[in-house]
Amino acid sequence: MTWLESLVLGLVQGLTEFLPVSSSAHLRLTAAFSGWRDPGAAFTAITQIGTEAAVLIYFRKDIGRILAAWSRSLVDRSMRQDPDARTGWLVIVGSIPIGVLGLTLKDQIEGPFRDLRVTAAMLVLIGVVIGVADRLAARDEKGGRHRAPKQRKDLSDLGVKDGLVYGCCQALALVPGVSRSGATISGGLFMGYRREAAARYSFLLAVPAVLASGAFELKDAMASGQVAWGPTLFATLVAFASGYAVIAWFMKYISTKSFMPFVWYRIALGIVIIGLVTAGVLSPHAAEPAE
Repeated sequence: MTWLESLVLGLVQGLTEFLPVSSSAHLRLTAAFSGWRDPGAAFTAITQIGTEAAVLIYFRKDIGRILAAWSRSLVDRSMRQDPDARTGWLVIVGSIPIGVLGLTLKDQIEGPFRDLRVTAAMLVLIGVVIGVADRLAARDEKGGRHRAPKQRKDLSDLGVKDGLVYGCCQALALVPGVSRSGATISGGLFMGYRREAAARYSFLLAVPAVLASGAFELKDAMASGQVAWGPTLFATLVAFASGYAVIAWFMKYISTKSFMPFVWYRIALGIVIIGLVTAGVLSPHAAEPAE
């Protein structure tokens, strides 16, 4: 992997990780369109550590408060009803599905799931799902001619059932093209949560899963000695800086704007990829991961 590739791929990772467009799909597509080798699942997981560091810093007050309350709830049962302590426990509960499936489907994640036809199908399918969820949320928020606006749920309403549903939605993002934020936020919208609440829990829920995945891939990469560490670490720093900027923008955007621009973008991109693969312009299969 060259330094130029690491710069471009780091930017792509940071710019797309928190938007409902699938960062893993865009890394795969950037490499395919540029004629580069597929950066691989290990590169994706390691650079995601950079974007999750951006989450830790941006939400540091929330995370610090949640960790403090959760820690106290370990020894004080009465603290378990505290909203922050409960959020901490539910982040753990919601992380179970992706942890189990990530280990079970590791070979598929690094192989068949990276087929561009799968990526394109997921871009279109999940785009439609996000669009429907967005319309339902907008209907509740605005009401109608004969219908008053409906109060949607906040994180204080989160329970074990909803936490597991969020977790299952997050696990779908193991397939490139799904989008971690897209799947979890749309899942939250279907369950009746406010846009900001769904996005905030989505970002918090991603922290343990992404850091664990990155550490796991980091261990394997160090053992194999097949990773270009200089460019990979540089891409991780670039992903951190660009990711932080995107979080700040996105949290403001979703408070007043619709997800439909992302929906149309996903559908259009998926159709273009299907057309290019069908025409033989792009190979559906990834080249060997870059070193």
